[in-house]
Order: sequence, then C-alpha cells, then structure tokens
Amino acid sequence: MSQTALNLVAISIFIITISSLLGPLFHLSPTVPALATFTILGIATLDSFSLQGKGGTVLLDWIASFSPAHRERIIHHEAGHFLVAHLLDIPVTGYTLSAWEALRQKQPGQGGVSFDDAELASQLEQGKISAQMLDRYCTIWMAGIAAETLVYDNAEGGADDRNKLAGVLTNLGFSESSGEIKQRLCTLQAKTLLQENWSAYQALIYAMGKRAPLTECQSAISNAIG
Repeated sequence: MSQTALNLVAISIFIITISSLLGPLFHLSPTVPALATFTILGIATLDSFSLQGKGGTVLLDWIASFSPAHRERIIHHEAGHFLVAHLLDIPVTGYTLSAWEALRQKQPGQGGVSFDDAELASQLEQGKISAQMLDRYCTIWMAGIAAETLVYDNAEGGADDRNKLAGVLTNLGFSESSGEIKQRLCTLQAKTLLQENWSAYQALIYAMGKRAPLTECQSAISNAIG
C-alpha cells in the first residue's frame, strides 16, 4: 500500500476515534462518521489499485489547502524553483500549485514547476552529463527547499526534490556522502541566487499567488531585475 493510502487509513481511524468520543456530546448520528470512513477507505483502495496514488494525493492536498499557511508555503517553495530556473537559463514550461491542478495537466505528484529538460534527459541517457548542466539542475531542484528555509527557517516540502537529486547522483556514480555534499552546496547556491534577486522573488510570489499566466510570471521577474 502506498504512503498516501496509509495516510487515508490513518485519517479514517482518526475519524472513528473522534466520533466515538464526541458523537454523543453533539448528538451526531453514527451514520455520518461511518459514511465518511467508508468513503475514505474506498478512495484508499481505489487509489492503491487504479489511480497510482493520484486520487489520495488530491484528497490529502485538498484537505491541506484549507490552511492559508500551507498554501503560502507552497507558493514560496515553487517560486524558488521557478526563479532559480529562470536565472540559470533553464526554460520554465508551466507551473501548478496543487495536486488537482497537476492531475488536470497530467503531471505526476502534487504538481510544481515544469522545465524543458530535454537536454538533461539526453545527456543522462548517454550516461554522462557535463558538470555545468548537473550543477544547474541540482541547484534548481534544491531551490524550493532553499526558498522555504529563507522564509520560514525550515523546509516542510522538498522530499521529492531530494529523492530526484539523489537518484540522479547515484546513477552518475556519486557515493552517498559525496551526494549529500553536492546537495548542501547546491542548496547554498540556490539560497545565494534567491537572496541576490529578492525583489524578483517577491514579485514572482505575488504573480503566482494570483495564478498569473506563465508569461506574466516571467515578465514580473524581468521587470524586478531590470
């Protein structure tokens, strides 16, 4: 069972526990939590066997989206990826800020910033990659974590980014320790780029926060940089 499905099962158990404790106080019919639990467990089952984790991801992301702080953190995280890619001349092809938006655009996971990575894929298929290309993409992948750390002093997201980077470095022959060093260096480089272009970062956050089109986001960066 996927981690997403396990999270849904945990939510079901929580609902059952809370309803058994508070139901009598609020005269809550046992049918209500039972139906909610049945629905969530049904989604978890369907998610495991048919949707490859997407259904549960959308549900959990939808629940989390009720928190304004969570939504703001996502925007700050993705804006970090977007800006650093722009600064390093890697074309951004689109962005999403929720799992539902990602599903609609046929993107994997919870969404995020999409890049034109054809050149990177070509080099990886050949089993070799230039040091410059590796550094650029590693810095972009770590930019979301760097942005969160600068704004919030910690990063809640970025697990997928770390896993992607670790997978690439492992395939290229990096040891675990050298891969961790590379990750730290690229995170530091991303932080530096964000700090040096902070006004552009703030302008991009505003544009992404109102779901501005890609071209408008790019213009916001260019206008802020001058």
